[in-house]
Amino acid sequence: MAIENAHLTTLQGAYDVELMEVTLRVRRYAGEGSRPETRSYTVEVATTATLLDALDVVKDKLDGTLAYRKSCRMAVCGSCGMRMDGGAVLACKTAMKPFVDAGHVVTVSPMGNLPVIKDLVVDMAPFWQKVHAVKPFLDTGGVDDPETEWRVTPRQSALIAKESLCIMCGCCVSECNSMDSDPDFLGPAALAKAYRFVGDVRDGDARERLKELSGAHGIWDCTRCYFCNQRCPKGVDPRDAIAKLGGEAFREGIARDEGAKHAKVFVQSTYKGGYLRETELVPKTIGPIAAIQQLPFAFQLARAGKVPNPLAPHKAKDNAEVKRLWKLLEAQAPKHRERATRAPEGA
Repeated sequence: MAIENAHLTTLQGAYDVELMEVTLRVRRYAGEGSRPETRSYTVEVATTATLLDALDVVKDKLDGTLAYRKSCRMAVCGSCGMRMDGGAVLACKTAMKPFVDAGHVVTVSPMGNLPVIKDLVVDMAPFWQKVHAVKPFLDTGGVDDPETEWRVTPRQSALIAKESLCIMCGCCVSECNSMDSDPDFLGPAALAKAYRFVGDVRDGDARERLKELSGAHGIWDCTRCYFCNQRCPKGVDPRDAIAKLGGEAFREGIARDEGAKHAKVFVQSTYKGGYLRETELVPKTIGPIAAIQQLPFAFQLARAGKVPNPLAPHKAKDNAEVKRLWKLLEAQAPKHRERATRAPEGA
Protein backbone atom coordinates (compact mmCIF):
# COMPACT_ATOMS: atom_id res chain seq x y z
CA MET A 1 0.00 0.00 0.00
CA ALA A 2 2.91 2.37 0.71
CA ILE A 3 4.09 1.78 -2.87
CA GLU A 4 0.61 2.61 -4.21
CA ASN A 5 0.46 5.90 -2.27
CA ALA A 6 3.98 6.82 -3.37
CA HIS A 7 2.82 6.15 -6.92
CA LEU A 8 -0.18 8.47 -6.34
CA THR A 9 2.19 11.23 -5.17
CA THR A 10 4.35 10.71 -8.27
CA LEU A 11 1.30 10.91 -10.52
CA GLN A 12 0.18 14.10 -8.82
CA GLY A 13 3.50 15.73 -9.55
CA ALA A 14 3.83 14.40 -13.09
CA TYR A 15 0.26 14.75 -14.29
CA ASP A 16 -1.21 17.28 -11.85
CA VAL A 17 -3.70 14.79 -10.36
CA GLU A 18 -6.44 16.65 -8.51
CA LEU A 19 -6.97 15.60 -4.90
CA MET A 20 -9.92 15.89 -2.53
CA GLU A 21 -10.49 15.37 1.17
CA VAL A 22 -12.80 12.53 2.15
CA THR A 23 -14.20 11.81 5.60
CA LEU A 24 -15.59 8.34 6.35
CA ARG A 25 -17.53 7.20 9.39
CA VAL A 26 -16.66 3.51 9.71
CA ARG A 27 -18.52 1.02 11.89
CA ARG A 28 -15.82 -0.91 13.76
CA TYR A 29 -16.33 -4.29 15.42
CA ALA A 30 -13.51 -6.20 17.09
CA GLY A 31 -15.27 -9.56 17.30
CA GLU A 32 -17.55 -11.60 19.56
CA GLY A 33 -18.01 -10.04 22.97
CA SER A 34 -17.06 -6.53 21.87
CA ARG A 35 -19.29 -3.55 21.27
CA PRO A 36 -19.48 -1.98 17.81
CA GLU A 37 -18.35 1.62 17.63
CA THR A 38 -18.15 4.24 14.89
CA ARG A 39 -14.89 6.01 14.11
CA SER A 40 -14.25 8.89 11.72
CA TYR A 41 -11.30 9.09 9.35
CA THR A 42 -10.30 11.93 7.04
CA VAL A 43 -7.93 11.23 4.17
CA GLU A 44 -6.78 12.86 0.94
CA VAL A 45 -7.45 10.91 -2.25
CA ALA A 46 -7.69 11.51 -5.98
CA THR A 47 -10.98 12.93 -7.26
CA THR A 48 -11.45 9.66 -9.16
CA ALA A 49 -11.26 7.63 -5.94
CA THR A 50 -13.83 5.02 -5.02
CA LEU A 51 -14.93 4.04 -1.54
CA LEU A 52 -12.45 1.17 -1.68
CA ASP A 53 -9.62 3.56 -2.60
CA ALA A 54 -10.48 5.72 0.41
CA LEU A 55 -10.53 2.70 2.72
CA ASP A 56 -7.14 1.62 1.37
CA VAL A 57 -5.66 5.02 2.29
CA VAL A 58 -7.26 4.85 5.74
CA LYS A 59 -5.75 1.41 6.32
CA ASP A 60 -2.32 2.39 4.97
CA LYS A 61 -1.93 5.80 6.60
CA LEU A 62 -4.21 5.98 9.64
CA ASP A 63 -5.31 2.59 10.98
CA GLY A 64 -3.77 -0.68 9.87
CA THR A 65 -6.19 -2.68 11.99
CA LEU A 66 -9.19 -1.82 9.79
CA ALA A 67 -10.55 -5.04 8.24
CA TYR A 68 -12.43 -5.39 4.94
CA ARG A 69 -12.32 -7.62 1.88
CA LYS A 70 -11.16 -6.77 -1.64
CA SER A 71 -9.62 -8.46 -4.65
CA CYS A 72 -10.12 -7.41 -8.27
CA ARG A 73 -11.09 -3.75 -7.67
CA MET A 74 -13.06 -3.90 -10.96
CA ALA A 75 -16.57 -4.95 -9.84
CA VAL A 76 -16.05 -8.52 -10.98
CA CYS A 77 -15.02 -10.60 -7.95
CA GLY A 78 -17.75 -9.43 -5.53
CA SER A 79 -15.37 -9.37 -2.55
CA CYS A 80 -15.86 -5.77 -1.38
CA GLY A 81 -19.58 -5.78 -0.63
CA MET A 82 -20.46 -3.55 2.34
CA ARG A 83 -23.08 -1.03 3.38
CA MET A 84 -22.76 2.67 2.75
CA ASP A 85 -25.37 4.86 4.45
CA GLY A 86 -27.39 1.75 5.22
CA GLY A 87 -27.50 0.25 1.72
CA ALA A 88 -25.27 -2.44 0.22
CA VAL A 89 -22.73 -1.39 -2.42
CA LEU A 90 -19.57 -2.65 -4.04
CA ALA A 91 -16.89 -0.42 -2.56
CA CYS A 92 -14.76 -0.59 -5.71
CA LYS A 93 -17.65 0.69 -7.85
CA THR A 94 -18.81 3.55 -5.64
CA ALA A 95 -17.27 6.93 -6.54
CA MET A 96 -16.70 9.31 -3.64
CA LYS A 97 -16.67 12.64 -5.50
CA PRO A 98 -20.48 13.12 -5.60
CA PHE A 99 -20.61 12.78 -1.81
CA VAL A 100 -17.66 15.13 -1.30
CA ASP A 101 -19.23 17.71 -3.62
CA ALA A 102 -22.47 17.47 -1.64
CA GLY A 103 -20.62 17.87 1.65
CA HIS A 104 -21.96 14.54 2.84
CA VAL A 105 -20.01 12.27 5.19
CA VAL A 106 -20.87 8.65 4.42
CA THR A 107 -21.22 5.92 7.03
CA VAL A 108 -19.67 2.57 6.14
CA SER A 109 -20.81 -0.63 7.87
CA PRO A 110 -20.82 -4.39 7.23
CA MET A 111 -23.49 -6.05 5.08
CA GLY A 112 -26.71 -7.12 6.74
CA ASN A 113 -28.24 -10.59 7.26
CA LEU A 114 -24.78 -12.18 7.68
CA PRO A 115 -22.72 -12.62 10.88
CA VAL A 116 -20.02 -9.99 11.34
CA ILE A 117 -16.50 -11.35 11.91
CA LYS A 118 -14.58 -8.08 12.23
CA ASP A 119 -15.26 -4.50 11.12
CA LEU A 120 -16.58 -4.72 7.52
CA VAL A 121 -15.88 -8.45 7.11
CA VAL A 122 -18.91 -10.76 7.30
CA ASP A 123 -19.10 -14.54 7.45
CA MET A 124 -20.23 -15.70 3.99
CA ALA A 125 -20.69 -19.35 5.06
CA PRO A 126 -24.54 -19.06 5.43
CA PHE A 127 -24.64 -17.38 2.02
CA TRP A 128 -22.75 -20.23 0.32
CA GLN A 129 -24.77 -22.89 2.13
CA LYS A 130 -27.93 -21.55 0.51
CA VAL A 131 -26.32 -21.30 -2.91
CA HIS A 132 -25.17 -24.92 -2.61
CA ALA A 133 -28.70 -25.93 -1.49
CA VAL A 134 -30.21 -24.99 -4.88
CA LYS A 135 -27.86 -27.37 -6.73
CA PRO A 136 -25.95 -24.72 -8.73
CA PHE A 137 -24.90 -26.95 -11.60
CA LEU A 138 -26.44 -28.48 -14.70
CA ASP A 139 -28.30 -31.75 -14.40
CA THR A 140 -29.09 -33.21 -17.80
CA GLY A 141 -31.63 -35.57 -16.29
CA GLY A 142 -29.85 -38.79 -17.16
CA VAL A 143 -29.26 -37.78 -20.77
CA ASP A 144 -25.67 -38.39 -21.79
CA ASP A 145 -23.72 -35.32 -22.77
CA PRO A 146 -23.13 -35.13 -26.52
CA GLU A 147 -19.63 -35.93 -27.73
CA THR A 148 -19.38 -32.51 -29.36
CA GLU A 149 -21.64 -29.86 -27.84
CA TRP A 150 -25.18 -28.83 -26.97
CA ARG A 151 -26.75 -26.50 -29.50
CA VAL A 152 -28.20 -23.47 -27.68
CA THR A 153 -29.71 -20.65 -29.72
CA PRO A 154 -29.13 -16.97 -28.85
CA ARG A 155 -32.81 -16.70 -27.93
CA GLN A 156 -32.53 -19.64 -25.55
CA SER A 157 -29.35 -18.24 -24.05
CA ALA A 158 -31.00 -14.86 -23.53
CA LEU A 159 -33.49 -16.47 -21.12
CA ILE A 160 -30.80 -16.66 -18.44
CA ALA A 161 -28.51 -13.84 -19.57
CA LYS A 162 -29.18 -11.57 -16.58
CA GLU A 163 -28.97 -14.34 -13.99
CA SER A 164 -25.64 -15.44 -15.44
CA LEU A 165 -24.15 -12.04 -14.57
CA CYS A 166 -24.30 -12.66 -10.81
CA ILE A 167 -20.90 -12.28 -9.10
CA MET A 168 -22.07 -13.66 -5.73
CA CYS A 169 -21.25 -10.45 -3.85
CA GLY A 170 -24.15 -10.78 -1.39
CA CYS A 171 -25.42 -7.20 -1.77
CA CYS A 172 -28.95 -8.47 -2.47
CA VAL A 173 -28.88 -10.75 0.57
CA SER A 174 -27.74 -7.84 2.74
CA GLU A 175 -30.93 -5.91 2.01
CA CYS A 176 -33.46 -8.78 1.91
CA ASN A 177 -36.44 -8.14 4.22
CA SER A 178 -37.53 -11.78 4.09
CA MET A 179 -34.14 -12.99 5.30
CA ASP A 180 -34.24 -10.42 8.07
CA SER A 181 -37.47 -11.98 9.42
CA ASP A 182 -36.72 -15.56 8.37
CA PRO A 183 -33.00 -16.47 8.32
CA ASP A 184 -33.90 -19.81 6.70
CA PHE A 185 -35.30 -18.13 3.57
CA LEU A 186 -33.13 -19.17 0.63
CA GLY A 187 -32.68 -15.54 -0.35
CA PRO A 188 -32.40 -13.62 -3.61
CA ALA A 189 -28.88 -14.70 -4.58
CA ALA A 190 -29.56 -18.43 -4.24
CA LEU A 191 -32.94 -18.18 -5.98
CA ALA A 192 -31.50 -16.15 -8.85
CA LYS A 193 -28.82 -18.81 -9.20
CA ALA A 194 -31.56 -21.46 -9.14
CA TYR A 195 -33.34 -19.80 -12.07
CA ARG A 196 -30.06 -19.66 -13.98
CA PHE A 197 -30.34 -23.50 -14.17
CA VAL A 198 -34.14 -23.86 -14.25
CA GLY A 199 -34.14 -21.59 -17.30
CA ASP A 200 -31.18 -23.33 -18.94
CA VAL A 201 -32.45 -25.44 -21.83
CA ARG A 202 -29.68 -27.99 -21.23
CA ASP A 203 -30.99 -28.80 -17.74
CA GLY A 204 -33.33 -31.76 -17.40
CA ASP A 205 -34.21 -31.43 -13.73
CA ALA A 206 -36.35 -28.28 -13.82
CA ARG A 207 -39.53 -29.84 -12.43
CA GLU A 208 -37.79 -31.42 -9.44
CA ARG A 209 -35.91 -28.19 -8.79
CA LEU A 210 -39.18 -26.24 -8.83
CA LYS A 211 -40.82 -28.69 -6.42
CA GLU A 212 -38.03 -28.16 -3.91
CA LEU A 213 -37.93 -24.40 -4.41
CA SER A 214 -41.70 -24.15 -3.90
CA GLY A 215 -41.52 -25.50 -0.36
CA ALA A 216 -40.95 -23.72 2.94
CA HIS A 217 -38.42 -20.85 2.86
CA GLY A 218 -38.45 -20.89 -0.94
CA ILE A 219 -39.92 -18.94 -3.86
CA TRP A 220 -43.14 -17.85 -2.19
CA ASP A 221 -41.56 -16.46 0.97
CA CYS A 222 -40.26 -13.43 -0.94
CA THR A 223 -42.00 -10.23 0.24
CA ARG A 224 -41.52 -8.48 -3.14
CA CYS A 225 -39.85 -5.43 -1.60
CA TYR A 226 -37.50 -5.16 -4.61
CA PHE A 227 -34.58 -4.00 -2.45
CA CYS A 228 -32.48 -6.79 -3.98
CA ASN A 229 -33.06 -5.32 -7.45
CA GLN A 230 -32.19 -1.85 -6.23
CA ARG A 231 -28.92 -2.93 -4.64
CA CYS A 232 -27.62 -5.46 -7.18
CA PRO A 233 -24.47 -3.88 -8.71
CA LYS A 234 -24.62 -6.04 -11.86
CA GLY A 235 -28.24 -5.66 -12.95
CA VAL A 236 -29.16 -9.27 -12.21
CA ASP A 237 -32.51 -8.21 -10.70
CA PRO A 238 -32.95 -11.19 -8.35
CA ARG A 239 -36.59 -10.40 -7.59
CA ASP A 240 -37.37 -10.76 -11.30
CA ALA A 241 -35.65 -14.15 -11.27
CA ILE A 242 -37.83 -15.21 -8.32
CA ALA A 243 -40.91 -14.13 -10.26
CA LYS A 244 -39.74 -16.25 -13.22
CA LEU A 245 -39.39 -19.24 -10.91
CA GLY A 246 -42.96 -18.67 -9.74
CA GLY A 247 -44.17 -18.54 -13.34
CA GLU A 248 -42.34 -21.77 -14.18
CA ALA A 249 -43.82 -23.43 -11.09
CA PHE A 250 -47.33 -22.47 -12.23
CA ARG A 251 -46.68 -23.87 -15.72
CA GLU A 252 -45.61 -27.15 -14.12
CA GLY A 253 -48.76 -27.19 -11.97
CA ILE A 254 -46.79 -26.81 -8.74
CA ALA A 255 -49.01 -24.61 -6.58
CA ARG A 256 -49.49 -26.34 -3.24
CA ASP A 257 -47.74 -23.71 -1.12
CA GLU A 258 -49.91 -21.00 0.43
CA GLY A 259 -47.79 -18.37 -1.28
CA ALA A 260 -48.50 -19.95 -4.65
CA LYS A 261 -52.23 -20.14 -3.89
CA HIS A 262 -52.13 -16.49 -2.81
CA ALA A 263 -50.60 -15.49 -6.16
CA LYS A 264 -53.10 -17.66 -8.02
CA VAL A 265 -56.02 -15.75 -6.46
CA PHE A 266 -54.57 -12.53 -7.87
CA VAL A 267 -54.42 -14.06 -11.34
CA GLN A 268 -57.95 -15.48 -11.19
CA SER A 269 -59.43 -12.31 -9.71
CA THR A 270 -57.97 -10.01 -12.32
CA TYR A 271 -59.22 -12.30 -15.05
CA LYS A 272 -62.75 -12.35 -13.64
CA GLY A 273 -63.19 -8.67 -12.98
CA GLY A 274 -59.98 -6.72 -13.50
CA TYR A 275 -59.56 -6.23 -9.74
CA LEU A 276 -58.48 -8.29 -6.77
CA ARG A 277 -61.44 -9.86 -4.97
CA GLU A 278 -60.22 -9.36 -1.41
CA THR A 279 -62.95 -11.47 0.18
CA GLU A 280 -61.76 -14.53 -1.78
CA LEU A 281 -58.10 -14.03 -0.93
CA VAL A 282 -58.01 -15.56 2.57
CA PRO A 283 -60.25 -18.65 2.09
CA LYS A 284 -58.61 -19.58 -1.22
CA THR A 285 -55.13 -19.09 0.20
CA ILE A 286 -55.31 -20.86 3.56
CA GLY A 287 -58.45 -22.97 3.03
CA PRO A 288 -62.02 -22.65 4.32
CA ILE A 289 -61.41 -24.19 7.76
CA ALA A 290 -58.48 -21.91 8.57
CA ALA A 291 -60.46 -18.99 7.13
CA ILE A 292 -63.33 -19.66 9.57
CA GLN A 293 -60.84 -19.35 12.43
CA GLN A 294 -60.03 -15.87 11.15
CA LEU A 295 -63.66 -14.68 11.26
CA PRO A 296 -63.27 -12.66 14.52
CA PHE A 297 -60.49 -10.66 12.86
CA ALA A 298 -62.58 -10.32 9.69
CA PHE A 299 -65.47 -8.85 11.72
CA GLN A 300 -63.09 -6.28 13.25
CA LEU A 301 -62.00 -5.30 9.73
CA ALA A 302 -65.62 -5.10 8.60
CA ARG A 303 -66.54 -2.76 11.48
CA ALA A 304 -63.63 -0.53 10.46
CA GLY A 305 -64.89 -0.46 6.88
CA LYS A 306 -61.93 -2.49 5.60
CA VAL A 307 -63.91 -5.33 4.01
CA PRO A 308 -65.57 -4.72 0.62
CA ASN A 309 -69.05 -6.04 -0.09
CA PRO A 310 -68.59 -9.68 -1.24
CA LEU A 311 -71.93 -9.55 -3.07
CA ALA A 312 -70.85 -6.59 -5.20
CA PRO A 313 -67.14 -7.05 -6.01
CA HIS A 314 -65.20 -4.40 -7.91
CA LYS A 315 -65.27 -4.89 -11.65
CA ALA A 316 -63.39 -3.10 -14.40
CA LYS A 317 -65.54 -0.93 -16.69
CA ASP A 318 -64.22 -2.73 -19.77
CA ASN A 319 -63.65 -6.22 -18.40
CA ALA A 320 -63.75 -7.73 -21.88
CA GLU A 321 -60.58 -5.79 -22.67
CA VAL A 322 -58.97 -7.10 -19.46
CA LYS A 323 -59.78 -10.68 -20.46
CA ARG A 324 -58.48 -10.09 -23.99
CA LEU A 325 -55.15 -8.86 -22.64
CA TRP A 326 -55.01 -11.75 -20.17
CA LYS A 327 -55.55 -14.31 -22.94
CA LEU A 328 -52.96 -12.56 -25.11
CA LEU A 329 -50.36 -12.90 -22.37
CA GLU A 330 -51.34 -16.52 -21.82
CA ALA A 331 -50.94 -17.27 -25.53
CA GLN A 332 -47.46 -15.72 -25.53
CA ALA A 333 -46.28 -17.84 -22.59
CA PRO A 334 -44.36 -20.99 -23.55
CA LYS A 335 -46.43 -24.13 -23.19
CA HIS A 336 -43.44 -26.34 -22.44
CA ARG A 337 -39.77 -26.05 -21.73
CA GLU A 338 -37.58 -26.36 -24.77
CA ARG A 339 -34.54 -28.56 -24.51
CA ALA A 340 -31.20 -27.94 -26.09
CA THR A 341 -30.47 -30.02 -29.15
CA ARG A 342 -27.38 -32.08 -29.76
CA ALA A 343 -24.92 -30.98 -32.37
CA PRO A 344 -24.71 -33.40 -35.31
CA GLU A 345 -21.92 -35.93 -35.01
CA GLY A 346 -18.76 -34.55 -36.55
CA ALA A 347 -19.96 -30.95 -36.24
